Amino acid sequence: MQTKLSGKSKKASLELWGSTILFIVLAIVIILPIWLLLIASFKPGGDLLQYGLNLDINFSRMSLDNFVLLFTGQHEYWTWFFNSIFLTALTVLLTLAVSAFVGYGFAAYEFKGKRVFFVIVLLILSIPLEVVMLPLYKQMSVMKLMDSYTAIVLPFMAHASTIFFFRQYLLSLPKSLLEAGRIDGATEYGIFLRLIVPIMKPAFSAMAILNGMNAWNNYLWPLLVIRSSDKYTLTLGLNTLINPYGDNYSLLIVGSLFSIIPIFILFIAFQKYFIEGMTAGAVKG
Repeated sequence: MQTKLSGKSKKASLELWGSTILFIVLAIVIILPIWLLLIASFKPGGDLLQYGLNLDINFSRMSLDNFVLLFTGQHEYWTWFFNSIFLTALTVLLTLAVSAFVGYGFAAYEFKGKRVFFVIVLLILSIPLEVVMLPLYKQMSVMKLMDSYTAIVLPFMAHASTIFFFRQYLLSLPKSLLEAGRIDGATEYGIFLRLIVPIMKPAFSAMAILNGMNAWNNYLWPLLVIRSSDKYTLTLGLNTLINPYGDNYSLLIVGSLFSIIPIFILFIAFQKYFIEGMTAGAVKG
């Protein structure tokens, strides 16, 4: 008996050590690029690309010049930054509102053509944005929405993957809850806003983070529809920091480093609900 217990104890100890080593390696892989960005942000542009990519730590050559130049120079970094904040917040709010209504409809109601419409949603999930980008571009042009924030937000208001997630999350919703709301005299909109929305808080948090990351990092679509530099998002603006001679990489690195902060704060703020929402959405239905 003692031999068996000893063998199990050794196996558990080996598994613990193996897991610890694996997590340490993964942590290094994740943290190392950010650490290298941090080092490079303090280097003069000439030093950064001297004899190839130079990331040696030389405190005597490090300075805050890149930060001062980017934030107080002729670049419109803060304009791009707050444009991205505004567009990300607007996109997330509209996407969650529209997708929650649609997902709730698929989960809670029976109507003619429900299966057909849901199959269409599933088919849309398999279509990359690049495939429909040209038709969307022509549509925005016909509607005279080019070079406007509406052209960026409008195509992403009804997000197929978010609709699918909300539908799966609400499939186990008890019908008695809806009936109780109707008996109390609540309208269908009242039932949704007062009963369903509080239940969906973890799902909203999870989708807010995922859609927020997509909106914040969106580059190709804004590149097609935005022309005015004062309307650039951060991803578009950072691209303008690189001139044909390639001597502004330090500015690009500083800008990229600061672009990580909003998403990091968003995830930290909603981490608990994000994990809860993703777990519940995966097992329901």
